[in-house]
Amino acid sequence: MEMPVDRTAPRGNPSGTEAPTSRYRLGYRGDIEGLRAVAILLVVAAHAKVRWLAGGFVGVDVFYVLSGYLITGLLVQEIRTTGSLRFADFYARRLRRLLPAMLLMIGISGVLGWLLLAPGEQAAQASAAAAASLWLSNFHFAFQRMDYFAPGSETNLFLHTWSLGVEEQFYLVWPLLLVLAMGAWRAARRTPDARRLAWSMLLVLVAGFALAWYWTYAEPQLAFYMMPARAWQFALGALVFLGFGAPAFDSGMPFSRKQNWLRAAAWLGLAMIVAAALLLDNRVPYPGWWAWLPSAGAALVIAAGGHGAIGGVDRLLSLRPMQAIGRVSYAWYLWHWPVLLLGAAVIDIADPWNRLGLVLLSLAIAALSFHFFESPLRRQRRLVARPRMAVFASLALMLLAGSVALRWQTVAMLRMQGSEQLPYQLARVDAPVIYGMGCDDWYHSADVHACAFGNAKAEHTAVAMGDSVGLQWFPAYARVFDRPGWRLLVITKSSCPMVDVPIFYARIGREYTECAQWRNRALQDLATLKPDLVILGSTFTADYTQDQWQQGTRRVLQRLSASAGRVYVMRSTPTLPFDGPSCLAPRSKLYEWLTGPARCTAALADATRFNDVYRWLQAAAAPFPNVRMVDMTPEICPQGICRASLDGKIVFRDFQHLTASFAESLGPALAGKLGMAMPAADASGDSAKTVQP
Repeated sequence: MEMPVDRTAPRGNPSGTEAPTSRYRLGYRGDIEGLRAVAILLVVAAHAKVRWLAGGFVGVDVFYVLSGYLITGLLVQEIRTTGSLRFADFYARRLRRLLPAMLLMIGISGVLGWLLLAPGEQAAQASAAAAASLWLSNFHFAFQRMDYFAPGSETNLFLHTWSLGVEEQFYLVWPLLLVLAMGAWRAARRTPDARRLAWSMLLVLVAGFALAWYWTYAEPQLAFYMMPARAWQFALGALVFLGFGAPAFDSGMPFSRKQNWLRAAAWLGLAMIVAAALLLDNRVPYPGWWAWLPSAGAALVIAAGGHGAIGGVDRLLSLRPMQAIGRVSYAWYLWHWPVLLLGAAVIDIADPWNRLGLVLLSLAIAALSFHFFESPLRRQRRLVARPRMAVFASLALMLLAGSVALRWQTVAMLRMQGSEQLPYQLARVDAPVIYGMGCDDWYHSADVHACAFGNAKAEHTAVAMGDSVGLQWFPAYARVFDRPGWRLLVITKSSCPMVDVPIFYARIGREYTECAQWRNRALQDLATLKPDLVILGSTFTADYTQDQWQQGTRRVLQRLSASAGRVYVMRSTPTLPFDGPSCLAPRSKLYEWLTGPARCTAALADATRFNDVYRWLQAAAAPFPNVRMVDMTPEICPQGICRASLDGKIVFRDFQHLTASFAESLGPALAGKLGMAMPAADASGDSAKTVQP
């Protein structure tokens, strides 16, 4: 997500700030600088977990439209003036403007990551840093199937650089595309054929959006991360320049004249951008159709400003604080994400005041980077005078940075294999054995695959049904039901809540229809089976309303209570604001000094959502006499404090799932809450034998 280009000037220099670096300028526009500020404020707010601005990621779309407008304007102006395009000059300007600040961020973030992150986390960081150094991180995340909105993605220091890769790939191909599109000249005046260029941009827009719409539902990672799926937004910006931003470039196009409606359109455009940030979240397939809301909004604001028709919007966007933020928007984008993530490694990121402090710190770092690093290098006379040297030097620095990052990855992987790190690496795979037995088909199908344990002819049947959070208790269930006369069936589907309400699954970019179909089939099977006991469990993090939680759970319990002797609903596991094994893993003295003795603990006092969902489930279960709630929270988080390690055992294998070893140790406690005494051998202290399939 790159923002600034060689186009603006301070108010005292109407010819442009880029005078030392570029002969072709579009002149200063305060509204564009202010629009950058709006875009970066939305992005930072979303990343800082401002709830009502969860859709702030649309700021990236605003930047893409701005880039299409500004870069197209610069290139068209150069071609119109000289009749040609000097590719080396263009690429040198882009690299001088963008590369030094990005490599500085990658270098400092990498060093701090080495000191503050566990070795188990560093290998993924290093590979992403190598890709970012070469402007290829969007490819890296797309083909690793990393969902931008998934919880695990929030641990990568360089995730935000995906948009920089999209921008640089745009810069690589856009000049060539414009040269080809502007191949017809008006011989007498050497003026490019604007109509032909506009039709070319319209073709890119239509084809690019068609691809983006298709990928949004067929390949959501490609739609989000890859440049071809974003090309239509750059083309939209180009069309705005051709229609509204180039009065000297008279095309005779029907929308190229000043219109009275532009003042109202500017307010409408700004409202559309803000509305997108307020209305969208990770439940919406994106980019898809929704991307038109912020993109068209940005186009309207830019178009109105191109003819001085903004009025009140111009005054709002030209306020001095907005101009100051707009000037450092690129640097702030670079720094805000790693500062938030590295800060989360040493302080409680759940505290909104801590998040605000980190946001302000990142803004201060961005201002320093802009004034003392970016600007001096961008105007370095030797690099300005020798564009080819600048290009080759940039390529060499990119390769060097990528090589250093790959070396970091190698060393981190070696450290992961060391004896002091091994217990924490093993904790990550300390999961129930059922996942190796084909019980869980995830989103790949809606088929019900039950794993059976114990004697198939046993008199009594217990069924454990739920998602991965519910079935993390399988080792405890195995101990409880490892007794004569009982068999245990496991029916599970990851990320599928036991709530009869449709759910959008961000990881696959669509509604999780397989979940609803699987749940319905499983309940039908249980109605036929009529088990003695059913234990139901799922995560509390599904984004349902109170009514959806209560009514959706009640519909499931109504079907279960009619066919099962007893039904128990397991309260979901509390989540940690950090990754358990990574927090425990040994690392630098700096980390230990910054975190203190209370690291790897979290209080339940602020777990509002966790407590709310429990109350809603209690209300849903109340009408059914054979349904009971089971709360294991006191055993997991004694005295209201959740710890990554308890009584010598690693509690969590990530931030929300218990290790199988710890879950197994709570078998006796769970048996008591189910009203079932432990088998004699187990109760005497002998190791429980695993229930045999």
